[in-house]
Amino acid sequence: MSETTMSDENSRFSPAAWLRRWRNPPPVVAVLRLAGVIADGGGAFRGPTLNHFGLAGAIERAFAVKKVKAVALEINSPGGSPVQSALIAGHIRRLAEEKKVPVYAFCEDVAASGGYWLATAADEIHADASSIVGSIGVIYAGFGLTGLIDKLGVERRIHTAGDNKSFLDPFSPEQEKDVARLRALQDEIHAAFVAQVKGRRGGRLKDPEDAELFSGAFWAGQGALDRGLIDGIGDIRTVMRARFGAKVRLRRVNPPSGGWLRRRLGLDGGALADGALAAVEHRLAMARYGQ
Repeated sequence: MSETTMSDENSRFSPAAWLRRWRNPPPVVAVLRLAGVIADGGGAFRGPTLNHFGLAGAIERAFAVKKVKAVALEINSPGGSPVQSALIAGHIRRLAEEKKVPVYAFCEDVAASGGYWLATAADEIHADASSIVGSIGVIYAGFGLTGLIDKLGVERRIHTAGDNKSFLDPFSPEQEKDVARLRALQDEIHAAFVAQVKGRRGGRLKDPEDAELFSGAFWAGQGALDRGLIDGIGDIRTVMRARFGAKVRLRRVNPPSGGWLRRRLGLDGGALADGALAAVEHRLAMARYGQ
């Protein structure tokens, strides 16, 4: 090694160089991963789920990172509970405004339905060209089993105190009044979703009155960009380096996935989780978007 090279190498570790790095540390972006079906519950043997109770601590840690320049949300969710979606997004927005820290969302395979609701907590939303984005709507799915129990010779017996306690009972014929009541509930929840999107996306929506935009339809990255649902096509590292420089550090704040017992037994991410009900629900929900 030449004297010049050795001198350059030594200068990197000199007290003066260390002091410069201490005074001018690289910018830090806290990364909060939001992956899975959005649903209350979870536990040691459940598959990937997102809920406010499980995420509240990680959200607080993201905004508490020393000298944090921004918080980045990595989103890969087909949606789920509108209540949990609103609670998670609301918590993120409150801290962003309180701490005056910008928030960026990065959609991976899917940011649909409640997954897109989470994305609206960000000041900017980015996605891959092949990401699925949108599905701004509300769905209820069930089964009507009256024909089955008739074939089996089963007599349905149900007694209630209150006219609506047997609401949409799958073993009873569907009632028009129940369907009308369900539709009213869905319309109310849908209106809240639409208000969230319009309130957060503002003038960036190309046509806020486009009925298709709020019909439950979804698009790949470019289609979402054309409609103003996202702000750009790009991944977290590329966009964050463009914003904060090549030396930006991405610091993840989420705890390890799975409960203590799953990690202790070495079952995290294994076959047991794949066979759990939540994991099955996750796969079915993702399959709806071709994932």
